Amino acid sequence: MRDPGFGLYIHWPFCLSKCPYCDFNSHVAASIDQGRWRRALLAELAWFAAATPGRTVTSIFFGGGTPSLMEPSTAAALIEAASGHWPLADRLEVTLEANPSTVEAGRFRDFRAAGVNRLSLGIQALDDRALRFLGRRHNLAEAMDALTIAATCFPRFSFDLIYARPGQSVADWRDELGRALALAGEHLSLYQLTVEDGTAFAPALARGDFVLPGEDGAAAMFELTQELTEAAGLPAYEISNHARPGAECRHNLTYWLGGDYLGIGPGAHGRLGGEAIRQHRAPETWAAAVEARGHGTHERQRLAAEARAEEMVMMGLRLAEGIDAATFAAQAGQPLWPLLSADGLARLEQGGFVERTACGLRTTPAGRLILNAVIAALLT
Repeated sequence: MRDPGFGLYIHWPFCLSKCPYCDFNSHVAASIDQGRWRRALLAELAWFAAATPGRTVTSIFFGGGTPSLMEPSTAAALIEAASGHWPLADRLEVTLEANPSTVEAGRFRDFRAAGVNRLSLGIQALDDRALRFLGRRHNLAEAMDALTIAATCFPRFSFDLIYARPGQSVADWRDELGRALALAGEHLSLYQLTVEDGTAFAPALARGDFVLPGEDGAAAMFELTQELTEAAGLPAYEISNHARPGAECRHNLTYWLGGDYLGIGPGAHGRLGGEAIRQHRAPETWAAAVEARGHGTHERQRLAAEARAEEMVMMGLRLAEGIDAATFAAQAGQPLWPLLSADGLARLEQGGFVERTACGLRTTPAGRLILNAVIAALLT
């Protein structure tokens, strides 16, 4: 049985601009009162700490938005506060998401001194034209400089790329991914471009301003991704995440293994003991709530046992290792196999989309290509 850990997620909601593909809770602000935000985040951290005494924190993740826009002293204060509120794991993972602009890269050393030991860079493409299409504020030269600084400052670093972009061929992606693998450290996050409702890309796609690669092309790029990363020693441990063995993102594994985690900041989500906790999304609403009552919680929802178990199936099947039946039973409070559709499981096994292991169940590479359909068949 794997310990899923106990994670702390801290959301910084501000960006310099909104990327057209982004559906995260991010907001463009002309100015930011850094002191007010530091005080609010520390206050909510203390409020949740009082509700979770004795838990050992295994990871801290600064996400956004663009958390590299916060003052490094704010990150330092939050890490120090966490160490006073909870016991910290011996090998605590502290991740900061960052953009590779020159301004932000210039602060990397300060974030390392603040206690961040893992950097996640949002590079997104190794091509200036693609970067402009994606609405990124950096160019390729800045991205390369930021990678160099990250590799010298942090013991662990990762970067993101988006593939299956308009006009991108399988050969194009083979070349770009090959260059990425030559630059990579221990971890890469490789996402297929999807267009979500509410993003600037949604109406643009509907108007026909651009065309995404077809299903066959996107599937070929996915399969190529698995082949090249495996050969380079960074196999997929989750659908979109690749790492050298032992270098997986500890914080994200807490999500996928069904562990508890706290969400601090506007729009952050948490899960404690089968209860989902959601914060106010609007930054000003959240901050005012924290100042009035010590936290910005908008909703707490007790998850029914069946819903909790189904969530664990959906998350666990994203992992290459799949679902460990003993861990599932301990976390969900019920055995795995009776929850699954026997007919659906049989059909998927026959089709080569899932396979039973000595410990439980996992998807095959073919199954991960159609994961949503696999999950639907198992939980119908």
